[in-house]
Amino acid sequence: MQLVLDNLGFFLAGLGRTFWLASATLMIATVISAFVGTLSVTRSRPLRVVALVYVEFFRDIPLLVNVLFVYFGAPLIGIPLDPFAASIVSFSLWGGANGAEIVRGGFNAVPKHQRVSATALGLKRWEIYWFVLAPQAILPMLPPFTGLFTLLVQATSLASLVGVTEFFRVAQIVIERTTIAQGYSPAFFIYGGVLVSYYAICSMLTAGTHRLERRIADRTARLKPEKQPATPVVKARPQESL
Repeated sequence: MQLVLDNLGFFLAGLGRTFWLASATLMIATVISAFVGTLSVTRSRPLRVVALVYVEFFRDIPLLVNVLFVYFGAPLIGIPLDPFAASIVSFSLWGGANGAEIVRGGFNAVPKHQRVSATALGLKRWEIYWFVLAPQAILPMLPPFTGLFTLLVQATSLASLVGVTEFFRVAQIVIERTTIAQGYSPAFFIYGGVLVSYYAICSMLTAGTHRLERRIADRTARLKPEKQPATPVVKARPQESL
């Protein structure tokens, strides 16, 4: 415990860098997701193919390989990136590919007659997406996007491979310093604390996701028109014979 207290500021700085990395990645990935996901549901076949190639390429490559490819490959094309920037780029490309599938699923969840009705009213294509389809597609997208943020928090630990001093890398540095200076390795204790910290963070995000899903379900249920009670059918009594 004393080891953690002595390095508490270092751990908090690494944890803050982890949240900053995940938040920046989420914002950029959201923009990519909205753009690519919209392309994937357009009527233009070439645009759908471009979106499909992007999504399949980055979803089928391990994230670890993607991080190393961006970090070592960017300088070869004249774009030198520091470890933090390279991590944001690689995580954003991966998150954008996964988020694009969420956007595509959200648009596909909107009934088809909404598009047909909007077209019949003479709306332009961008107006159909912006004013008709997008507002209805946002609600189904929110819970998966919250889950994607949880995955991004977990994925930030891979940034340590290229030298980003995020939370996991800080733990590694503390272990190395203690082993060299004091002659024993606190790896089990430190990594156990990292495990508990990631579990607590992701558990809170998961709980928030479940709460958001319940609120969306309740709101959707309130928006549905209530069924009118069936009108009772009164059967005519047979006329009695005189």
